[in-house]
Amino acid sequence: MLLCIDIGNTNTVLATFEGERLVHSWRVKTDPDATSDELGLLYRGLLAGDAVDITGVAACSTVPAALRSLRRMLERYYPAVPTLIVEPGVRTGVQLAVENPKEVGTDRVVNTLAAFAMYGGPSIVVDVGTTTTFDVISARGEFLGGAFTPGIQIAFDALANRAAQLRKVEPAKPSSAIGKNTVECLQAGMYFGYAGLIDRVVERMTGELGPLRAVIATGGLAPVVLDECRTITHHEPWITLIGLRMVYARNQS
Repeated sequence: MLLCIDIGNTNTVLATFEGERLVHSWRVKTDPDATSDELGLLYRGLLAGDAVDITGVAACSTVPAALRSLRRMLERYYPAVPTLIVEPGVRTGVQLAVENPKEVGTDRVVNTLAAFAMYGGPSIVVDVGTTTTFDVISARGEFLGGAFTPGIQIAFDALANRAAQLRKVEPAKPSSAIGKNTVECLQAGMYFGYAGLIDRVVERMTGELGPLRAVIATGGLAPVVLDECRTITHHEPWITLIGLRMVYARNQS
């Protein structure tokens, strides 16, 4: 089976594929200070728990320190397994129509590849995670750029840290837009505020692109606001891992 690894700022998401079928998936906390041996114990434990025998590895990362440890771990614990790390120079088939292609995160590249293959273009991928990221894909499958905003959890944490009478609460859908207590007020502002933020950015991008084929939501926090976003047309939580599978297949052939 092919093991795909998406190392994000907060969480690392892993999945195994048998052909195009996703078989297993896991989500663990990203620790940039974890050693290669600690990663080896973690990964071997996850794979052994589901009796997985991997025949290849594809990975991308937004955390350089975590990627270094992953490289060492794979070299030590899986030396015979073919490995592909998506980075500059790797064939993805995605044209980066931006000023500095080296600035583009590899997760955004593989998102573009998967989104265009699955839904066509023009389209937008909204990745609701540590950062809320908008990836814009042209009608020809080019990556055109996008937008960033602080993520929902960052906003919650910032309020709790900077406002003396506020505290950390769970990002969740409130029962009403009019909060009756501190927790409800925080949840209402974040839930409806972020849903509105996503819709407004997508609407402005649509005004520049023209009619879209799809707006795809992904990321660990997408389910928090998904029901309130009127512009989202599809929810694909595994889009980055699907893109990694596609890049691996392209380079193997």
